[in-house]
Amino acid sequence: MSNIIGNNIKLLVFGESHGPYIGASLDNVPAGIKIDYELIDNFLSKRRPSKKSDTKRCEKDEYQFISGVKDGYTTGSPLTVIIPNKDIDDTNYDKNRSLPRPSHADYTSLMKYHGFNDTRGGGHFSGRITASIVIIGAILYSALKDKGISINSHILKIGNVSDENYLNNQNIDLSNIDKHNYPTIKDLDEEINASIELAKENNDSIGGIIQTIITNLPVGLGEPMFDSLESSLSKALFGIGAIKGIEFGQGFNFANLTGKEANDEFYYDINGEVKTKTNNNGGINGGISNGMPVIFNCAVKPTPSISKAQNTINLETKQNDVILIEGRHDPSIVRRINIVIKAISSIIIFDNLLILKGYDYFCTK
Repeated sequence: MSNIIGNNIKLLVFGESHGPYIGASLDNVPAGIKIDYELIDNFLSKRRPSKKSDTKRCEKDEYQFISGVKDGYTTGSPLTVIIPNKDIDDTNYDKNRSLPRPSHADYTSLMKYHGFNDTRGGGHFSGRITASIVIIGAILYSALKDKGISINSHILKIGNVSDENYLNNQNIDLSNIDKHNYPTIKDLDEEINASIELAKENNDSIGGIIQTIITNLPVGLGEPMFDSLESSLSKALFGIGAIKGIEFGQGFNFANLTGKEANDEFYYDINGEVKTKTNNNGGINGGISNGMPVIFNCAVKPTPSISKAQNTINLETKQNDVILIEGRHDPSIVRRINIVIKAISSIIIFDNLLILKGYDYFCTK
């Protein structure tokens, strides 16, 4: 398995859904970064199940730093955090062990690792693993915020409910996102909740789109060709199993535009700063940030664990079979994955800034 991401800092993620611990270790992290424990708890609360329709598995995420932190600051040694798994139930996984779940990693991981991998709850492929990423992301998000860099993620679409698109109006106030029960620009709590409840009543699930906006970035982030800003963000974000598509700026809509419509024309603003009249390219040219907001959308697939009968195969009998998945699952993970995307984006932006600014740039003492 490949569980390490990053060029300057190296993030290692470990653990399984139903193992004793999950965790993460951040190597080569600069010393002197303040640990904002309140922000970590806030990030974790956004990932944790909290709605009536969410999974009934509710871990308290009582994390512990076992290296790299002293007196509330990073020390420069590997920043390592562990989180115990306590709310574990293996019953339903044992019962369907020979029936690979559709759209899960059950079959592919079985073939790749010859049956030695932990399959309970998806094992290492479970969304449970993202809790440790959220903790590391919260720490680096705070360091970025201290430098005036803002990262916001919101639900652009979930089921048949759509939020405002920041790409169409970059004067939108993003401060309301955290004021709603669901992270949206407009107040769509009732509509989203109704859409999710309907999916749950139908023993089904729904997906959506998360839009991320990163503002106040300097010009020059990204290392073309293969470590461009788009490449590094995409590689990390595709580490989340539910992410099945990423587009920057207009993305696939570029196919519907002419060059004149698509091009972002430059101008000097009243302060003499270089801006573009539009931001169709999502703040990135040639794989390098251009100073405009970096904007990208992530497509989140519907939760594959649904309470409807589905066709599968029986690995013991070598016959076609039917599976009815039971257990504790979300009818939509779009809300909970929103903070994971925000956390991973923070990690990648921090990593790229180290190249441009150096390690002492983030030291707060």
